[in-house]
Amino acid sequence: MSHFAIAGLQLEVSGKDNRYLIQKEIEKTIRLYPWIQMVVIGELATFGADKSFAQELPGDIESFYCRIAHDLGIWLVPGSIYEKDGDEIYNTAMAIDPEGKVVGRYRKMFPFCPYEENVTGGTEFLVFDVPGAGRFGIHICYDQWFPETARQLAWMGAEVLICPTMTNTIDRELELCLARANAISNQCYVFNVNVAGKLGNGRSIVIGPDGKVIHEAGELQETIPIELDIASVARVRERGVLGLGQTLKSLRDSGSEFPVYRGAAPAGATATLGPLVKPEPHRKDKLD
Repeated sequence: MSHFAIAGLQLEVSGKDNRYLIQKEIEKTIRLYPWIQMVVIGELATFGADKSFAQELPGDIESFYCRIAHDLGIWLVPGSIYEKDGDEIYNTAMAIDPEGKVVGRYRKMFPFCPYEENVTGGTEFLVFDVPGAGRFGIHICYDQWFPETARQLAWMGAEVLICPTMTNTIDRELELCLARANAISNQCYVFNVNVAGKLGNGRSIVIGPDGKVIHEAGELQETIPIELDIASVARVRERGVLGLGQTLKSLRDSGSEFPVYRGAAPAGATATLGPLVKPEPHRKDKLD
């Protein structure tokens, strides 16, 4: 079985507790589309971006989603929440199987600094296998701006990249470009699910391993049920995108080394950059 059905739920959420709204939408989706096998929600959809809602994991909110997955018999990636671990806060997504078991947690590696303040970046990648379907990888929102995250997931065998997102800024158009680039360069599916309403501007996107846009949502709440042919990933990786570039094989066979990844002191374009802070205003007193 290489066909696998995912529903992305682009939900209009608030900065409060949205868990029961999310539960209602998941249940409605499965009633309407009983062939759906996985549901994916946007980043921080459960509580919004308020860190006062940070939860310990495992905990009550994780158990809440585990019960939903178990009761409906679906795979569930319920976006992410802020996770409290000692003195640290992480932006963490979980993957839950149809038995209601958490098969993995992923901590966002690149918080949206300097705007996503006081959030610690994770250091571990997450891939997980769906028996009979394929291998999935998770990264979160701003992670997609760093091609290394998508490439590492693909290198670990991921055939579908799940990217829960919460974007309400004018750079959403750029993220659509990045999502397509990550699909093309890694020859995999990309399922990027944004939130809508007060916290996001929607435009979730699903892209195939050949770089074709399967669906781009509008800006309002939307359900995106799509059946993926995961076997096509292996075919594209073997034969090349459009029968041409065989990217992963070329990388595998290359003897090149990339100095940027050696951990040396900054050089080149980054050597003279200042600290990672919000830009200063261009007021007259700053110019005098």
